[in-house]
Amino acid sequence: MSIDIKNVLICDAVDKACVELLQSNGISVDTKLKLPVNELVRVVKDYNAVIVRSDTKITAEVIKAGAEGGKLKVVGRAGAGVDNIDVTAATQHGVVVLNTPGGNSISACELTCLLIGALARPIVPAAQSLKEGRWDRKLYSGFELYGKTLAIIGLGRIGREVAIRMKAWGMRTIGYDPITTEEEARAAGIEKMELDSIWPLADYITVHTPLIPQTRNLISGQTLAKCKRGVKVVNVARGGIVDEQAVIDALESGICAGAAFDVYPEEPPKSAVTKALIAHPKVVATPHLGASTAEAQVRVAIEVAEQFIALTGKSQKYTTYAGVINKDVLKA
Repeated sequence: MSIDIKNVLICDAVDKACVELLQSNGISVDTKLKLPVNELVRVVKDYNAVIVRSDTKITAEVIKAGAEGGKLKVVGRAGAGVDNIDVTAATQHGVVVLNTPGGNSISACELTCLLIGALARPIVPAAQSLKEGRWDRKLYSGFELYGKTLAIIGLGRIGREVAIRMKAWGMRTIGYDPITTEEEARAAGIEKMELDSIWPLADYITVHTPLIPQTRNLISGQTLAKCKRGVKVVNVARGGIVDEQAVIDALESGICAGAAFDVYPEEPPKSAVTKALIAHPKVVATPHLGASTAEAQVRVAIEVAEQFIALTGKSQKYTTYAGVINKDVLKA
């Protein structure tokens, strides 16, 4: 089937490549950033499609207003997750939801690897100490990654890319994913295991899953209690997969020797727990930089535009529906 997309509303900042590609295929584009919900509900009725990143929430109210107005057909996320889009409401109203699952994989992977390295060698506090005029060479002794075991929870694109790179550092990579096959895991050098077998073996744990009910607080106090003393935890996926209070408690007790976070349940962080986590001396914290590279921004911008054009059927050059989340809507 094809969808008639004449005009698109961009609600969050995306690379100009997205606008240029859409316009070159006869699609009108308006950019209106940081719209409050009531304003978005009012204007969405005038557009066939909406593009967001992570800042704008496409709620059931927004989808209902757009769909009942008779125009809204597609909501696209220039990024991997769709937790800021009410997919259930979209499906109910026949609105296609799509994302760009591969666009920022390498950037998120590389940040994960860098954070693992920063936990092994405390370069962040050491650099700050030196900038402040101190020579604390003995204070910032670290550990080699060679020979350590990295547990990767979620073996999709990002998880497998992390494994490939950290194997080059001499790490043993083990992992869990209910969907990825043993053959796919093995191709990336990962020993696929069940979760209960993973926890006691891990020197480092990194999560690369979506935030769904089954993964919320996947790394918890109970989980960490099964780990070897001194385990380190990295979350560049979604806030809420790792229980922040449990990590703070584990850092204080010594069960956890360090943690790195790029994502939080609320962004910007406001809760006392998240602020305490960020301020902890054994935590490396970054402000959701996983996809913040020049290359990823261009890649996701082009990818979301290509999928929009593919849905219209206007160009045989673009035929991918790889990011469509609710594919059943296309069959309706």
